[in-house]
Amino acid sequence: MASNTIKFGTDGWRAIIAEDFTFANVRICAQAVADYLHDTGLAKQGIVIGFDTRFSSADFASASAEVLAGNNIKVYLSDSAVPTPVISHAIVHLKASGGIVITASHNPGSWNGLKYKSPDGASAPTKTVAQIEERITKVETQNIPSIKLNDAIRQGLVTISDLKPGYRQQINRLIDLDTIRNAGFKVSVDSMHGAGSGYFKMLLTEGATSISEIKDTENPAFPGMKQPEPIGINLTELSNHVKSHGAIVGLATDGDADRLGVMDENGNYITQLQVYALLALYFLEVRQERGAIVKTITTTNMLNRLGELYKVPVFETSVGFKYVAPVMQRENAMIGGEESGGYGFRGHVPERDGLLAGLYFLDLLARTNKTPSQLLHDLHNKVGHHYYDRCDFYFAPEERQRIIQRMQNAAPAVINGIVVLRKETEDGFRFMLTDGSWLLIRFSGTEPLLRIYAEGHNSQQVRSLLDAGMQLSGVKEH
Repeated sequence: MASNTIKFGTDGWRAIIAEDFTFANVRICAQAVADYLHDTGLAKQGIVIGFDTRFSSADFASASAEVLAGNNIKVYLSDSAVPTPVISHAIVHLKASGGIVITASHNPGSWNGLKYKSPDGASAPTKTVAQIEERITKVETQNIPSIKLNDAIRQGLVTISDLKPGYRQQINRLIDLDTIRNAGFKVSVDSMHGAGSGYFKMLLTEGATSISEIKDTENPAFPGMKQPEPIGINLTELSNHVKSHGAIVGLATDGDADRLGVMDENGNYITQLQVYALLALYFLEVRQERGAIVKTITTTNMLNRLGELYKVPVFETSVGFKYVAPVMQRENAMIGGEESGGYGFRGHVPERDGLLAGLYFLDLLARTNKTPSQLLHDLHNKVGHHYYDRCDFYFAPEERQRIIQRMQNAAPAVINGIVVLRKETEDGFRFMLTDGSWLLIRFSGTEPLLRIYAEGHNSQQVRSLLDAGMQLSGVKEH
């Protein structure tokens, strides 16, 4: 029978390569997907399979394709490593029943993973994931049908596909790239050795704007960083590049390019919450669009303030874009996003797209003729000063229950000298304070990590809130 180590988290199944993430387990997942597609009547529509630049991702994708072909399901297999949003768009473009993405996104290089996408290109909802997980436990490993890749190609069951042209056409429908091309910007890009390498150059060629890229070669070890996550601690080289090249902005994408990180013209990191607020303001003020804003509980109260100012509704969800996407679709939302730097947009697939987010940010700069720091200053003048930070702590598996028990019992009346308005437990443990600041303690859905988040009115308050979160949870910095 199948391994019981395969568990899907916030966005797919992730595990250590050669420990739990093995060819045998990937084939089990692929068979469970095939069973799900046959049982739900979706098999005849075919499936898209893509992969990132991690160790053996292409081989894991081929193994998945061989199993799907063995189940007589048509496969569109990417001909190269591609960003996850490119795969998501291809699912819709090709009218496929869904997609498999071999990626561990921002996790360290020793990890890999498998994401399953719905027919709309979004992260599979909890119900679908549960149905696939149920089938995983029933897979008889010795009976998994498979057709060798070359044979499957000859039989027409697998088509090796270039997914980039369709995505490029979609981008051209969503944004006038000539505005950015003609702006004459110098833009620094850090692809973090991931699947987003070369895309900003490809999309913005033939103009006065120049793209200078670092870490643009495939390297599954992701040297020089703990993990390919576009947050400040990993972007020192990008910061230096912005300053030395006189760039107006620095853009970074994570391992599978569904997340965006931004540096201002001075090489200072703009937090994901500030980027989200700036993107929302861009749609409201510059593009004069109106529509709902969807945010996870880890994102900023600046969005609530923008909602009040521009009279648009703001909806809040649990952490994970699989919770954001359904609300975006239900409300025809203008924008949806999360603290991790993942943002989705109306008119596109209901999924995060770090490349499109970066292009929209460049369009904001071009159409306002302002630098990132000037735009951030304008934002704070409009909604007030908001500061944010997050701390991550690895923990031993046996510590998890102790931390949960400690947080369930925590009922502070005051945190950092501010009265606690309420404690929320829908996704982790969030303490809302009377001055509008907040503290959140929750477990990562993809790694053995405890995350502590805080937003306040100055950097000192945020640091004090994070310290209070460490005391409440009992974790220690290593």
